[in-house]
Amino acid sequence: MESLRISDIINFLETIAPPALQESYDNSGLIVGNKNEICTGVLVCLDSIEAIIDEAISRNVNLVIAHHPIVFSGLKKFNGKNYIEKTVMKAIKNDIAIYAIHTNLDNVLHKGVNEKISQKIGLEQNSLQILAPKKNTLQKLVTFCPTKNHEKVLQALFNAGAGAVGNYDQCSFNLVGLGTFRGNENSKPYIGKKGKLSTEPETRIEVLVPTHLSQKVVKALKKAHPYEEVAYYLNNIENTHQEIGTGMIGELKNAKDEMNFLFHLKDAMKLKTIKHTSLRKKNIKRVAVCGGSGSFLLNNAIKAGADIFITADYKYHQFFDANNQIIIADIGHYESEQYTIQLISELVSEKFPNFAVLISEINTNPVNYL
Repeated sequence: MESLRISDIINFLETIAPPALQESYDNSGLIVGNKNEICTGVLVCLDSIEAIIDEAISRNVNLVIAHHPIVFSGLKKFNGKNYIEKTVMKAIKNDIAIYAIHTNLDNVLHKGVNEKISQKIGLEQNSLQILAPKKNTLQKLVTFCPTKNHEKVLQALFNAGAGAVGNYDQCSFNLVGLGTFRGNENSKPYIGKKGKLSTEPETRIEVLVPTHLSQKVVKALKKAHPYEEVAYYLNNIENTHQEIGTGMIGELKNAKDEMNFLFHLKDAMKLKTIKHTSLRKKNIKRVAVCGGSGSFLLNNAIKAGADIFITADYKYHQFFDANNQIIIADIGHYESEQYTIQLISELVSEKFPNFAVLISEINTNPVNYL
């Protein structure tokens, strides 16, 4: 077994679903525990309730990775009055770390919750797109460097995650010009001499940067840049990031009759029931999905031309909003996200193949069906 720290596993997961991508109400991240502890094993679950902590203890693992955070808001007292306090108290007492990877895992195009659902129901991989791309997730970095150092600096920016646009990477705009500068007596100029005006060929570099990677990219810039003082600026841009956002839409390889598709959905997702709106007597080809509570995405699904919208937690009157423009299929909150457990387990196991990654044997769904 590899000797891993809890932080090693967390750092890996956060390369896939950076915490900065979570929604404002969320509480993803390390909720309980010391990330510097050696990890004895991982137990993956959907909800880190008290029974899960008992399971972790019995199976001798000290890291629980859950999709849903056990804590969403501040706890003021720890006296075991509710299931949240009981869970946190037991985890602390037994040195069990709890890590949650929630809406940040929902909000990525690749290796996220909605991609897993899409794969389970048979949507074509190359058709998958974010249903509602997020705004304010892209910036433009502009910097200037000696032309002879241009390639080195540009490559450092690319390596740090800059310059990716949709299906393309290493994208940039470069313009050669003349830079002027004069260092004072305390300067250590890379080019030129103290106290004398220097005019040097410089290249202006412009690249797009995901906002959550901006600090990493700037750090790479400063490390690769030869100048003592590095000139750069970051601006927010209006473009949405096509690989960050909520929900997903894709297409079946072959269109299906509505009832055939619903039976296919029930079988593929192992559902006991599906609540749905009236059928429209049209084939299903284009499918929108959102794990968990996704009613807020209905208009996005309609605008994207989806024939059916698969999600959960619809209220009675919200079903009328389909207005015969789309089929709404409510498959249940737990049911829509149940394969997230498998997803997380696969990700960690593939990265750390010789490490113990266990899937919880407990069904934490609080809803029962008669």
